[in-house]
Amino acid sequence: MNARPELIRILAADDHTLLRTALAELLNAEDDLQVVAQASSGRGLVELVERHQPHVVLLDVEMPDHHPRAAVRGLLERFPSLRIIILTMYDDQPLVHELLQLGARGYLHKSVSRAALLSAVRNAAREDDQITILVPRSGYTAGGDQAHDQEAGPVSPREREVLTCVAEAMSNRQIAARLGITEGTVKRHLRNIFDKLDAVSRIDAVNKALAQKLIAAPRGRSMR
Repeated sequence: MNARPELIRILAADDHTLLRTALAELLNAEDDLQVVAQASSGRGLVELVERHQPHVVLLDVEMPDHHPRAAVRGLLERFPSLRIIILTMYDDQPLVHELLQLGARGYLHKSVSRAALLSAVRNAAREDDQITILVPRSGYTAGGDQAHDQEAGPVSPREREVLTCVAEAMSNRQIAARLGITEGTVKRHLRNIFDKLDAVSRIDAVNKALAQKLIAAPRGRSMR
């Protein structure tokens, strides 16, 4: 099995700002992943890839100014080592087959779990022939959700402190300074929190923590 890069550089392309931002937060919480660029349309994708040199592109097929077949073909002709993972809200089997034939290394429905997404990105970054396809089937998402849905354990007191800081809209650096820990430790706590709460973003984690009464709502601030 070929090794993947020590730090996997990612370009996230999706026209939904909130989803794209949440996706970037989720990926950047991992020590070995970094979102180096974001795109809200198909316009300028080649230039962004050329400028930022990502290993993996997460490509929404429903973006404006964008044709998925032409985009995949054009990017891989220009950057043969690039790994493209398709993101979609639809289960279009003919399109899945065609895009994989063109060279995409994965096809993910946007309902996949955090664990499945991270696994797909890491698998794509390896220079081998593994392809990941995760689409809804009979009411569940194939490809590892069963393992992800197992009990992850209670949120620890320290993780609640981190969540409280996140609810106050503090950055990782600010959280580290307040709690007397490193930013790397903050990231590790956030990863654990995301796993335990099955959250896809900081806001999602806070809202779920508030709903479960794990933390108190910050005064004068709404996270919804």
